[in-house]
Amino acid sequence: MKLALAQLAIDGGALDTNRERAIEAIERAGAMDADLVALPELFSVGYFAFDAYERSAEAIDGPTLTALADAAAAADTAVLAGTVIEDLAATTDVPTPADTGLANTAVLFDASGERRLVYRKHHLFGYNSAEAERLVPGDRLAVATVGEFTVGVTTCYDLRFPELYRSLVDAGATLTLVPSAWPYPRVEHWNLLPRTRALENLMYVAAVNGAGAINGETLVGRSMVVDPWGTPIAQTGAEPDMVTARIDPERVTTVRDEFPALADRRTE
Repeated sequence: MKLALAQLAIDGGALDTNRERAIEAIERAGAMDADLVALPELFSVGYFAFDAYERSAEAIDGPTLTALADAAAAADTAVLAGTVIEDLAATTDVPTPADTGLANTAVLFDASGERRLVYRKHHLFGYNSAEAERLVPGDRLAVATVGEFTVGVTTCYDLRFPELYRSLVDAGATLTLVPSAWPYPRVEHWNLLPRTRALENLMYVAAVNGAGAINGETLVGRSMVVDPWGTPIAQTGAEPDMVTARIDPERVTTVRDEFPALADRRTE
């Protein structure tokens, strides 16, 4: 599989501009023959644009995600629609964790534009952030098949909670996508955690961050693809960019056979 991570510049609250950038990134990934392209966390509004959350909120079948589904089909590539602010009350065809409120929601579309997976961020960040005050946490995990990979999704701060990734392994995940909005000064944490989650679970982890400043907070960029041995095989710098990597499901099988640490877990 050719995997692309679209490290986008995100303008806080500029919904139309950000949506167009996301569509352009999908078109570019399609032109590069990518099988799957992932977008950052809250690519449409900007993570730190807290005051714009409510006006940006929409249902799962709202205009932003519908446009990205159409872009996926036009580009013939699967798309992880990073995350958007979801209006739970307006979503009717997917189980939600609450009747009302807003969620930080990722949606995976296949190459025909069909929705395959919905993930709502489980761990909401409260330190120097209004996310935990304004949003409702998710309570479900899911995986979906893309090519020969079983794909799971977590979001940004979720990287600090290893039990979530164990649950994805138990569900069969061989690749986990992590849309993020990771800021300075915690760059060394960002460099470490995707590698750790990949190594301890013997799977690919692809973490796609945003770039630039949003309401005074600067994102570290540095989107990366990490192989099941914990080795980064593709990484970009701090500026807006598209990073690609060839990943192989057989690599997961080989590593797990040669170093069968998961078989030694004592889950009791």
